[in-house]
Amino acid sequence: MEGMQAYGAGKAGGAFDPVTFFQQPPTIIRILSWLFSIVIFGCIANEGYINRPNEVEEFCIFNRNQNACNYGVFMGSMTFLSCVAFLALDVYFPQISSVKDRKKAVLADIGVSAFWSFMWFVGFCFLANQWQVSNPEDNPLKEGGDAARAAITFSFFSIFTWAVQSFLGFQRYKLGADSALFSHEYTDPSQDAAGAPYSSFGGDDVESPGGGGQLNSDGAFDGTGGYQRQDY
Repeated sequence: MEGMQAYGAGKAGGAFDPVTFFQQPPTIIRILSWLFSIVIFGCIANEGYINRPNEVEEFCIFNRNQNACNYGVFMGSMTFLSCVAFLALDVYFPQISSVKDRKKAVLADIGVSAFWSFMWFVGFCFLANQWQVSNPEDNPLKEGGDAARAAITFSFFSIFTWAVQSFLGFQRYKLGADSALFSHEYTDPSQDAAGAPYSSFGGDDVESPGGGGQLNSDGAFDGTGGYQRQDY
């Protein structure tokens, strides 16, 4: 019974084991996605804006398209927050006693992860295209080239890390709820025991061991209960 799970986690109330938690594939993938988002955000925010030697105003390194840098910064920051939020949810998930709430959390994980995977695909295509058509004369000193390529590379990796998170969430959803251990609304067993009525042993009719009905306690020994006297 202890091995039974609901949506990938055991019965609510168990102790949190950090070693086991950080060894789980969903946790590892979330941490990778979290690191990728930091790299992309940092590369664009720190080295994603350049200017010519005779200019003061800085422009986006991706073909001077401000939307490309804004998109990368926005995606990096939002996916960073999403990773933090879902890591916190993963820590709290085993303490959720309601199967309905667990189901909602798993469905949210599937939907959000699939959405960010698609958005990173769009971002990768957008950044790669703008980098490809950038004019070398806009960056004669070749500043920020490594940062731009790193942002594009980790945008590509992020497509798969978020897709894997969505797939793992779907696997958890398929596990479903074990009806033997969980109800839709969890009830404390101690409350059930306290509210259960006690059986009465006095004055009740007792079933016959053969299952053939009930014996009358008043007439069990008065000669009318089926006992035949034998005369010799």
